[in-house]
Amino acid sequence: MKTLLVATDFSANARHAAEYGYRLATQLKANLVLCNAFTVPAEVPESGMVAWPMMEYEEMLKDSEGELRALRTSLERENNDTGFRPSIQCENEVGTMPAVVNDIVANQNIQMVVMATHGNNGLSQFLAGNHSRRMIDEAICPLLLVPESSQIKPIKKIAFATDFLHHEKDLGTIYKLINLIRPLNAELLITHIHDEKEHGSEFKQWLVQFLVDLSNKADYPNIYYRLIKNDSAERGLEWLCEHGHIDMLVMIHRGHNILAKIFTGSHTQKMAGHSAIPLLVIPEQQ
Repeated sequence: MKTLLVATDFSANARHAAEYGYRLATQLKANLVLCNAFTVPAEVPESGMVAWPMMEYEEMLKDSEGELRALRTSLERENNDTGFRPSIQCENEVGTMPAVVNDIVANQNIQMVVMATHGNNGLSQFLAGNHSRRMIDEAICPLLLVPESSQIKPIKKIAFATDFLHHEKDLGTIYKLINLIRPLNAELLITHIHDEKEHGSEFKQWLVQFLVDLSNKADYPNIYYRLIKNDSAERGLEWLCEHGHIDMLVMIHRGHNILAKIFTGSHTQKMAGHSAIPLLVIPEQQ
């Protein structure tokens, strides 16, 4: 059975993401792990020894565990018209969010991590750095970023956005995505955003064959294709999110060198900063 992990810091945004994750788990007939990662403040004397009162540490741990139990109880009380009720496990660990989440993912065979986006002042705040951006860079499994403004509703249409520059890796990712979303029976819209001048007739012929091969091998009847002409990937994706009637956007996060990350970020990082639609980020296959 599939298992989703919901990472939370108990904020209002994270609470909304947890509710979204629980509803998604019921649709996928998956179980749920609620995870909180917290760091321990410490005074570091010149000697390099870390001093932290054990009593205060235990109090923090106790408070965090109590918050997780309360969140689990609240989710278990949610109305559920699917008949399936996910089992909910709580994990409370000391460490950074990416390290704690990736450790649980590796040891418990998690299929997806769900967490909130926390940048509410637009793109600039998101690029300044937060949990969401670090998780995009360091996640080892699909990461679903849920904006506070997103609606909690059944997922009927999913858009997979690609530039087709790495089509063999794209194929492998699409097959895995289909295995993950198959219980949803949602439409999967393969979306290509490009400048019309970039591609000629050879590309169009290749694309037709690519889509035929995908349909034949995927064994999933709800695959469609959409071409969006725009000289900017971000503007094209924004148009898709606003006018494409999609419930989730899926993108592959491809690595960049450190300077590119600092000054520009990736398309996925930019979209996560200001999209009102849940964004599923899939790490690039190595």
